[in-house]
Amino acid sequence: MAYKIAVFDAKPYDRVTFDRVNEKYGFELTYHKEHLDINNVVLANGADAVCIFVNAVVDSDVVAKLKSYGINLIALRCAGFNNVDILAAEKHGVKVVRVPDYSPHAIAEHTLALMLCLNRKVHRAFLRTRDGNFSLVGFEGFDMYGKTVGVIGTGKIGKVAIGLFKGLGMNVLAYDLYPDNAFAEAEGIKYVTLDELYANSDIITLHCPLTKETEYLICDESINKMKDGVMIVNTGRGKLIHTRHLIDGLLSRKIGYAGLDVYEEEGAYFYEDHSDAVMTDDVLARLLSFNNVIVTSHQAFFTQEAMENIANTTMNSISDFFAGKELKNQVVYKA
Repeated sequence: MAYKIAVFDAKPYDRVTFDRVNEKYGFELTYHKEHLDINNVVLANGADAVCIFVNAVVDSDVVAKLKSYGINLIALRCAGFNNVDILAAEKHGVKVVRVPDYSPHAIAEHTLALMLCLNRKVHRAFLRTRDGNFSLVGFEGFDMYGKTVGVIGTGKIGKVAIGLFKGLGMNVLAYDLYPDNAFAEAEGIKYVTLDELYANSDIITLHCPLTKETEYLICDESINKMKDGVMIVNTGRGKLIHTRHLIDGLLSRKIGYAGLDVYEEEGAYFYEDHSDAVMTDDVLARLLSFNNVIVTSHQAFFTQEAMENIANTTMNSISDFFAGKELKNQVVYKA
């Protein structure tokens, strides 16, 4: 009998990829369009495992419910796991796995795309020329060559991004709680303190995980330490930035540009079509009103290669779990 997997937050593109990859595993996949939370956890009843994405809310109550249904595996098809109560999962004997590395190139390339679009006003030029307006007024940018980019977080994504920035001839300052000094020496980059990075970077890009220490890393206090007109790019997690403080910085012109692929309250909007509805999130609406801000819908990961890697890694972890093998992508609680 095939093991049953309840796949939540499933979009048409998820189904296509997972169905294709599942041909070699033979699981019974049931797709649900909803984000898993306490209000719909009953949909998992009868499954042997659940597969979730970034906007699921798997708190202690949801974990307890899953356990009561006999579910002992939560498979995240993403790298981040801040939306799962890992301690509760361990207490209930529920394993949690993730996809730590699906395509650092995809996210790093999207980061660079946001930087270039903001700098050269490509998003505004696209709309202007469609109306027959070919004026250059307001479109002056700057050479990326020779500018200083501060990279917060030098894991796999940060390292790939640094390679792209160096290819443009940019100076790189890096910060990481666990600096890779061998990498820095080989690449000719410099690790500095956060305060040094804030003070000397023309562009700051976030590639660190969301933890208690990094939540609202970008806030009034840190913004005040930055260069006037700094560009901030976030393709990591929404709550790395205090959005209201970011808006204050944009209004004061302290922040010159912002490129956001993530948003701290994105669960209510991202991945869904709300074009026929009135936007009730005043903060998001305010962000979207700035012509020097680009918001994309948490799509940095979204390439053919990344989707294939996500499906393969997730299904392999599920298969290993049911085979009683070691789970190399397991998430464990750290106090």
